[in-house]
Amino acid sequence: MEAVYDWFRVFYQDTGINLTFIYDSYDRNRLIDGFFMTIWLSLICLALSLVIGVVGAWVQGARSVVLRRIVAAYIEFFRNTPPLVQLYFFYFAIGSILPTTENRFGLQEPILGSFAWAVISLSFFAGAFNVEIFRSGVEAVPESTKEAAEALGYNRLQIYLYIVLPLAFRVCLPALNNNLVNLVKTTTLAYAIAVPEMLYMANQIWSDSVNVPEMMTFLLIAYVFLVGVLVWFMHRWERAMRLPGFG
Repeated sequence: MEAVYDWFRVFYQDTGINLTFIYDSYDRNRLIDGFFMTIWLSLICLALSLVIGVVGAWVQGARSVVLRRIVAAYIEFFRNTPPLVQLYFFYFAIGSILPTTENRFGLQEPILGSFAWAVISLSFFAGAFNVEIFRSGVEAVPESTKEAAEALGYNRLQIYLYIVLPLAFRVCLPALNNNLVNLVKTTTLAYAIAVPEMLYMANQIWSDSVNVPEMMTFLLIAYVFLVGVLVWFMHRWERAMRLPGFG
């Protein structure tokens, strides 16, 4: 690999194209750490937003008016405000009133760090859209199917988990696919609160090496790759779950 690194150093000297994240081990390790941080952040937010969507869609059909209004208020709040504002609200407004803990240096630090707030904020943001997506799928399931389940002695939760949700999931997969792709792209906002994801690390590199065009080109390619993998997986999943009459 040293021969490759040397080639890129010579390439920089000859062309002025400075790809430090290839030939410089420090920059390379920083960018690799940021890449995997982006993947980790995306996976956690994807999972939590799906859970929020499933639970929220079920609560929307609850008999309690209070529960239904709480979910409706949650959806309106997160759909009608910018995700960056939400991130700042959680990190600076909510984070500032929470208790602090003492770290190993004897200094006070917030009980939740920037990564935790990014997970919370982005998961709630995407989850609000997922609730509506799952609700559309639930409403697409025929009432006769639910009545048949009731006749077999299923309670409301069992009907939702074993009958309605599997059918609704097939209906809403295309819309869900679009929202999850958008969530992966939205993880770049975590840069604003110093989460060391890919954009943050790229910024650190171009601040040191003044190679903004090269780093922005890399970021574009990296996100095309990440989103492409997710889209490929979701399309495979969609085809595998296809059922005549439902999606």
